[in-house]
Amino acid sequence: MPELHSLWSGLGWPLLRLCFFISLGVFIGNFIESLNWTRFIAKLAYPLVKLGHLQDISGASFSLAFFSGVTANTMLAEAYDQGRLSKKELILSNLFNSLPTYFLHLPTTFFIIAPLIKKAAIPYFMLTISSAFLRTFFIVLLARFILPAPKESGQSYRLPNEASFDLKEIAIKTWKRFGKRMRKILSYTVPIYVLVFFLHRFGVFQNLENIMAKYIDVLSWLPPQALSIVALQLAAEFTAGLAAAGALLDSGSLMIKEVVLALIVGNILSSPMRAIRHQLPYYAGIYKPALAVRLIIFNQSFRIGSLMLVALVYYYFC
Repeated sequence: MPELHSLWSGLGWPLLRLCFFISLGVFIGNFIESLNWTRFIAKLAYPLVKLGHLQDISGASFSLAFFSGVTANTMLAEAYDQGRLSKKELILSNLFNSLPTYFLHLPTTFFIIAPLIKKAAIPYFMLTISSAFLRTFFIVLLARFILPAPKESGQSYRLPNEASFDLKEIAIKTWKRFGKRMRKILSYTVPIYVLVFFLHRFGVFQNLENIMAKYIDVLSWLPPQALSIVALQLAAEFTAGLAAAGALLDSGSLMIKEVVLALIVGNILSSPMRAIRHQLPYYAGIYKPALAVRLIIFNQSFRIGSLMLVALVYYYFC
């Protein structure tokens, strides 16, 4: 009986509570996304476009990227094929779209992450948001220095037509997305949370710490428990690393700062594989293969660089 009580208090109840809050959060996040919450942010594009000497088509693509990355990239590809954008302008415009791409699914992402890593979610999001803004402002300044000021065309770009507020339609759309995402999230979260609980209980992480002290130098600044978060992000999905992070936080094995840094490191190291799996298929369908690869390399390089910069600041000054 004491053993069963220990399992329930240490594993059963925390996992049940976690799944409830994840489900609630994912539903709320999907509902917010269905309301096209990014519409008002897209209106901020014009001052940045003007500052960066970008063309109207770049501003239109930036605005559309808050709604659909595929549509935004298709617009740039067509303008490039028609000769309205040079290759240099195309690359800069594509990089410029990293901010709306980040914000597109932010509500759902937040409500998935927050229940899993709790207080660590705030510094993690502050770092990733800072890196997204950092990339955008750097691209705008870079574009201003290397692109000539465009001639005033007198034309403006428009946001997609605002759909009528149909609560029933929004609810159906939200429920469909909710079911699809929850199946995937729980398929990772539950087994990994249980696995990490038992690994910690049987002293596996203590043994890893002893091994790491002897043989591993590259990431020696991270605790061995944190390395499991990085490994799961590399081997599976981001959700898998989050599940491990949540379990290690709940058990007191890792501090908030260690979890945040482990997630950032895993995010950086898994970027190339994630780009191949998620970006390359649809980029190659929009751009010519060589150009698609080039755009992905630039995107991932800027993303990794900005994440490394904010992570270093967090590591040394927070």
